[in-house]
Amino acid sequence: MSKKVGLYFGTFNPIHIGHLTIANHMVEFSNLDEVWFVVTPQSPFKVKSSLLDNHHRYQMVYDVVAEYPKLKPSNIEFNLPQPNYTVNTLVHLEEKYGDTYNFSLIMGEDNLKGLHKWKNYEVILENHMIYVYPRISDNLIPEQFKNHEKVAYVAAPIMEISSTFIRKSIKAGKNIKPLLPATVWKYIDEMNFYK
Repeated sequence: MSKKVGLYFGTFNPIHIGHLTIANHMVEFSNLDEVWFVVTPQSPFKVKSSLLDNHHRYQMVYDVVAEYPKLKPSNIEFNLPQPNYTVNTLVHLEEKYGDTYNFSLIMGEDNLKGLHKWKNYEVILENHMIYVYPRISDNLIPEQFKNHEKVAYVAAPIMEISSTFIRKSIKAGKNIKPLLPATVWKYIDEMNFYK
């Protein structure tokens, strides 16, 4: 029986307690066996000065999940051609681990709204479950996804913490230590990031 893996994509710049809470909730309160944090590489076409190098963001995720056996870090996209699309990552993962793992996507309700704009979204929906966590939003989910058999809503806690807010706060000299796992706070502090 193949393990059910939820893929949680993001830049994780930096990973914070919101990400961790959602991922842990997904793995504990759905039928997923594991959640992989898929760290999205910096696009060569979009150089953002606030985006830390891939290896730093991966290292923070790696450190955080070390004490959560059902959560894993993944740098699978680092070696794929850019710009990368989710559908390509899924094909790559299927080829590499298809016999061992059954892959699903994890996304916020806000992302589900724009899913119809994703490259080959029909292929994704045909072959993969999508686990959706709630966001504070106007709830305008396109009809085609509302009662879709491949879309499962998981009543995870609503986390309104953003990495952008964290970066701005650090730059402004605010103490936002409670919003970050201890290992992440230590790493950012030691490396003098986001200042």
